[in-house]
Amino acid sequence: MGKTFKLLAIGVVAVTLSLEGISWLLRCLRDGRGRPVKEVLFFPTTVTCINHLFLPGPCSCSLPHGDSTPFTRLLRHLLSARSSLDLCIFAFSSQELCRVVLELHRQHGVSVRVVTDKDYMMISGSQIGALRKAGISVRHELGGFHMHHKFAVVDKKLLITGSLNWTHQAVQGNKENVLVTEDSGFVRPFLQEFEKLWDANDPARSPTLSDFIML
Repeated sequence: MGKTFKLLAIGVVAVTLSLEGISWLLRCLRDGRGRPVKEVLFFPTTVTCINHLFLPGPCSCSLPHGDSTPFTRLLRHLLSARSSLDLCIFAFSSQELCRVVLELHRQHGVSVRVVTDKDYMMISGSQIGALRKAGISVRHELGGFHMHHKFAVVDKKLLITGSLNWTHQAVQGNKENVLVTEDSGFVRPFLQEFEKLWDANDPARSPTLSDFIML
């Protein structure tokens, strides 16, 4: 009897692993690639045109075209979102990255949630107001310390994390790094951290005037 249960348990595990493998294979085929994403990006980056990521056809601007840079690769990873984007970011003033998030929300129907820092969302040039005005769900740190994370999870399976704030200075000036991975051992804890922060910073838990600021 014990042997039968062991065989059944092994069979269940094998089926589970097989289903996960099939799911991963189908995802890879859908995305046009044959292996999980695993990439490290270093900044600063050179300035190139990014219009081709959004619009078909040639662009007549004066910036270099067609170059693959750490920034364009970062944008492509974000634009790969099909269902959800969970973003936890300390400083967000990059208009290019805001354009990506708005594109996902408006044009692709991606569910976007943002957790940010209550002080830095108020600085001049912050893009948080533009996200809120577009109807994107944004929550900010309600405690007395900074929300200093810089990570995004795409479709609950692709992690983008590192030292990079989403600012012009960070992208084009600072020495920064970004890790992009589909390793579930890394993705899962970040998903859990996001959900913890999302729940902890629900305005309904602390209904003060500042919690309902609409930039």
